[in-house]
Amino acid sequence: MFDFRLKVFHTVAKRLNFTKAAAELFISQPAVTKHIKELEEHYQVTLFERSGNSRISLTRSGVLLLTYADRLLGIYRELEFDMNLGREQQSGAVNIGASTTLSQYILPSLLADFHQRFEGICISMVSGNTEDIEQALLDREIEIAFIEGISRNPQLQYTQFLEDEIVLVCPSHFTRFREESISLEQLKNYPLILREPGSGTLEVISHHLKDNGVRLNELQIEMHLGSTEGIKSYLNKRDCLAFISIHAIVKELRERSLRIIDIEGFDITRPLQLAHLHGQVSGLPALLIKMAEKYRHDI
Repeated sequence: MFDFRLKVFHTVAKRLNFTKAAAELFISQPAVTKHIKELEEHYQVTLFERSGNSRISLTRSGVLLLTYADRLLGIYRELEFDMNLGREQQSGAVNIGASTTLSQYILPSLLADFHQRFEGICISMVSGNTEDIEQALLDREIEIAFIEGISRNPQLQYTQFLEDEIVLVCPSHFTRFREESISLEQLKNYPLILREPGSGTLEVISHHLKDNGVRLNELQIEMHLGSTEGIKSYLNKRDCLAFISIHAIVKELRERSLRIIDIEGFDITRPLQLAHLHGQVSGLPALLIKMAEKYRHDI
């Protein structure tokens, strides 16, 4: 129903790459080019500047159209959600689980929006590390799980919810460290705080470090702590480095109590995933999943 040409433009504008846009939309690259050309002919403007090595950038007209496309796509998602699920009275209960980063810093906003729309539905959420939440799902103590990490249990079905970045931080009072960047080799020279074994965050950090030739036992791990809030409190009192989700330190970055240290040639991204038992999800859990899919596009 939504103008597919505008969706193609939106995808290209966000990726700034015709090949990646074609793969994401499951169409050919010539088809992407055709839709963009049709839009340019319709509006009598050029939407992309093309340079060598297939690099593209938005023109002023392209930036303007992207602004409107963002707004129109948001309205269309609202329409789809309301037409598919309706605003009729819903009631009942849903039990969900979430790993700590999601439960503390991301899901509260989603759940507040959900409750405002469906006041008759009661949501109960348990929090723990990724291993604990996956086990609760397998034990049928919860119906949906929002988890971090990269491992996959074959008994569960996963879909990506959001993407997260884990960054290296230090407290502003850390007098031993004033640089803005660090090498992986230099990382071994400083005390480090990490999440506990079983944490999806620790799993991702360990995986990325290992891929770059660094093992956890080579680092000066001062302590493992069971929550991100615990790590942040620890950093208030100690001169240490720590790996923390970017979602968890918005307030601290704004107040400048923590600062990010770039690691040369190294970054950590991870999928934040929605998981459930294999099979079609229906009823109230499906309603929450639909809301989560809409939320993913809106942030």
